[in-house]
Amino acid sequence: MNKLSSKMALLGTFLPMCSTMALAQQSQDDVQVLKTTVVQAASEELKQAQGVSIVTEEDMKHRPVANDIAEIVRTMPGVNLSGNSSSGQYGNNRQIDIRGMGPENTLILIDGKPVLSRNSVKMGRSGERNTRGDSNWVPPEAIERIEVIRGPAAARYGSGAAGGVVNIITKKPDEATTTITAETQLSEDSMEGDQYRANLVTASPLTERFSQRTYISYNKQDADDVDINRDETVEGSRVAAGREGVENQDFRTMLRFDQSETQTWELEGAYSRQGNIYAGDNAFQGVDHTMSNLLAGEETNVMRRKTLSLTHKGNFSFGDSFSYLQWENTRNTRLGEGSAGGGEGAINSEEYNTVELENFSAKTEWNTPLQLGGLNQTITYGAEFRSEKLDDGVNNQTGVGNVEDGDLPGTITDPDLRPSEIDATLVGVYIEDNIALTDTIMLTPGVRFDSHSESGTNWSPSVNASWQATSNLSLQAGISRAFKAPNLYQLNPNYAYYTRGNGCPVAYPSLGGGCTILGNPDLKFETSVNSEIGVNYTADDGFATGLTYFHNDYENKITTSATDPIGVFEGTQVFRWENAPEAIVEGLEGNLSVPFTQALTFTLNATVMLESKDTTTDEPLSIIPDYTLNSMLVWSVTDQWDMVLSGQHYGPTESPKLENSGDVVENQMDRDAYNVINFSTNYDFGGGFEVILSMKNLINDQLKREGTSTNAGANTYNEPGRSYLVSLSKTF
Repeated sequence: MNKLSSKMALLGTFLPMCSTMALAQQSQDDVQVLKTTVVQAASEELKQAQGVSIVTEEDMKHRPVANDIAEIVRTMPGVNLSGNSSSGQYGNNRQIDIRGMGPENTLILIDGKPVLSRNSVKMGRSGERNTRGDSNWVPPEAIERIEVIRGPAAARYGSGAAGGVVNIITKKPDEATTTITAETQLSEDSMEGDQYRANLVTASPLTERFSQRTYISYNKQDADDVDINRDETVEGSRVAAGREGVENQDFRTMLRFDQSETQTWELEGAYSRQGNIYAGDNAFQGVDHTMSNLLAGEETNVMRRKTLSLTHKGNFSFGDSFSYLQWENTRNTRLGEGSAGGGEGAINSEEYNTVELENFSAKTEWNTPLQLGGLNQTITYGAEFRSEKLDDGVNNQTGVGNVEDGDLPGTITDPDLRPSEIDATLVGVYIEDNIALTDTIMLTPGVRFDSHSESGTNWSPSVNASWQATSNLSLQAGISRAFKAPNLYQLNPNYAYYTRGNGCPVAYPSLGGGCTILGNPDLKFETSVNSEIGVNYTADDGFATGLTYFHNDYENKITTSATDPIGVFEGTQVFRWENAPEAIVEGLEGNLSVPFTQALTFTLNATVMLESKDTTTDEPLSIIPDYTLNSMLVWSVTDQWDMVLSGQHYGPTESPKLENSGDVVENQMDRDAYNVINFSTNYDFGGGFEVILSMKNLINDQLKREGTSTNAGANTYNEPGRSYLVSLSKTF
């Protein structure tokens, strides 16, 4: 394995991923106007790149989604679901994790615009947020496709895309249509929550130039029974909660104006309300905590997300463009939660508090084809702006022990005097040049520059390349530098976590006054150098296979300090969030597609994690399997009828070995390999009426969460058992 890693790491330093073909223009002398399509923009080439997967509307019929699109995105190569650390602190709140870099390094977009609502949830000491993430704001029936972009291809998207990007593309009002869908998923185990969804998606022309698209959706996922994990709890651990329920109400409407055949404007507004159905989960206390029992089945937190955006798309004689302005507002309302020591995350009040996050983002991107130096190419250039403001007078109220104001410059130790607001801005510019060196070799060098109001500046160079060796065989490679800006909780010197002693770093036991961890306004960007190299073969009969090696050197990961305290004041040791030295992530992704007949196709993808660890502690970065296999056999019985057998095999998952404090985990229990087999069928009866039936986890390989936090080793989440889904839709 070491020999393979070293050889592949050497290959990973070659030129990268891939370039492109599209329209072109010209001028004179060295710059000449082209009359034919030659080189396309990088954004379009990415969709055929090594590290890109497309989930189509048809895919979502073959693998029907009950609630969150993370359910189907997890079946793409390189993708798993995990928390943002190996603590398992909120084990069932798993989010999309691309190439083992953690959910916070996965950027979620809707129609190319960032979704940042999860940033309104406080970040605990382990780096976890008690959040469902940002992949559940759009119902599946409103989605045209989902683009999953991994590795060097994702670096052009800026902060938060070091692992990858999930771009949810919604349906457009290109024709008059209305679809009504009703769906339910019933669990065989009465202790597991059922699911219900109903939605309407409608689009229509209003005049010759104006059209609209609107959807309304209601979705309810019941919570698991509070006792679902009781019989599986390991000795010495508290009983952990099952999966929390969620109730979604989503509304989105878009008005499109076709200014001409080459220019369109889209004005869009959306409102979503996500309320939880409490299953008794909290960071450490378990479901037998007094408030857990009292509130089980109730709504204890609500996320309200509002957006308003204006988008322009142009196709001019000199190239094309994509620009937008977006306002995003999230109100995170929760019952009071503990923020210190063993009570962190436990509900301790019957009064609701609200944290408000306001984001303003803008972007413009232009693609200009030309011929320069005798080479056909397309230059892509753009600029991006993000502003975020957090108003949180709730989670900055923790005291800092016996520390006086003068002891910690920049920190207001009296919680009553602390400002509730903190803000930051990020401005980025970038340029890429897609160059056709020959008819078969494409080269894409690029660079991005970002300036953050708190963390300074960052350069992100990249280079990608592809070689069409034969009509069937292609080689692609890429290397890029990616980054993530610190979040507002990590930067806030007035955001404090306090422990009375047990949570102090093992190397710095309590001196009598416990330990305090503060935000740090001097944090640097998290950065990673992402490289990959891959080969793809596609036969004329549709047979296709490919293999990719990826390697990420992850530096300056932001963690809570376990090194020297910045001060000791009357027995209180004070630490800060800090940039850890280095982590390494490397692995393999493979894919296979075999069309046995015109009606019968088998597909398979595989992900193997060769390494994913913090080099300082040798701890895994997140709880994900050593390897994952996703397969699907599709039989198109007739033009109207498909039958699908799909399966996921998850390899063993390594247990964390250290607590957040640096102490050794008592129960270092790996999670064994397991399988999830699904069967589904969809039939189009004609007249716009379609039915989808699915049996999920056919073999009922059900897994339980075995304890709170690291007490359960890697057994920190539930994998639901057998369930039955029925979906009915009518299109007018």
